[in-house]
Amino acid sequence: MKIFNVAFLGAGRMGMTHLRNLIGVPGVRVRVVADPILAAAQAGAAAVNAERASSDIEATINASDVDVVMIATPTGTHAELIERAVRAGKPVWCEKPVAMTLAGTEHVVQTVEASKHPVMIGFMRRFDPGYAAAKHAIEAGEVGRIERFRALSCDTTPPPLAFIKTSGGIFVDMMVHDFDMARFLVGEIEEVSAWGAALIDPGFAEAGDVDTCVAMLRFANGAVGTIEGTRRATWGYDIRTEIAGSKAKLVVEAQNKTPLLMARNVGHEGDYFQSFPDRFETAYKGEMAYFIDCLQKGQMPSPGVRDALASLRVALAATQSLREGRPVKISEVSAQ
Repeated sequence: MKIFNVAFLGAGRMGMTHLRNLIGVPGVRVRVVADPILAAAQAGAAAVNAERASSDIEATINASDVDVVMIATPTGTHAELIERAVRAGKPVWCEKPVAMTLAGTEHVVQTVEASKHPVMIGFMRRFDPGYAAAKHAIEAGEVGRIERFRALSCDTTPPPLAFIKTSGGIFVDMMVHDFDMARFLVGEIEEVSAWGAALIDPGFAEAGDVDTCVAMLRFANGAVGTIEGTRRATWGYDIRTEIAGSKAKLVVEAQNKTPLLMARNVGHEGDYFQSFPDRFETAYKGEMAYFIDCLQKGQMPSPGVRDALASLRVALAATQSLREGRPVKISEVSAQ
């Protein structure tokens, strides 16, 4: 088995989550962790016993002892770093999104496809055992013709308002995972109608965003769907997806973090996941292992930059629908 020397870029919250999940992935040696804040890079390097830490991102990408680049830097840097890495001739794994705008994402798609280097985008839910099993059941014909899709995504606590102001909005930042799942499990989306409100914190409205939302979907294959989301769930991280077809219904849900339900005093109790790092720990590890396995086999990994482009287009259509108060066809959304 070939050992791939990895340069990991970004050692913030998501970066540290991914670094911890890289431990034990076959065929990986984290050679260097880079972050503009050297102390963060050093902490990341210590976590995975990397050879070195650096605050020089460009030099890290171009280092001769680096085979693969993994990116978990702030969203606004993804596009430039992906392009730098593929121009340096290196395969890339990158946290979603590719870019905040359609034009920016399309430019990366062109650059990546011209380079012919493998680039994978971190839509980790595809690698969760529940969602993967649902995909298998659908492809095996066990569900029949899909008629309805429903998804619920509830974050435990809202992110800081400083983040909200630069996030692109709830549909682009948060619900894009559900749009990706809708495409992954059901098919392409043709039209979106969206509603939302700032019910948790008026600061969201001041930032031009909402903290609670609903979107209705019309799929190209005739199926219909709904997606609900909120930035706060006092009971814990709550992610559920349902696919109903002519033969069966699938429900993907991990209600209890600990597989224990205690019944007593004419009632019962259990626990919820706290947030995405623990709910999707298996998925995060799975996507990393899959990416490296694709490199071992010389295969192009998925989801790629075109998947990111398609899901972003849906998210932007939902954002437009929310602002204009009307249904928006995906075909209306184009680069400005």
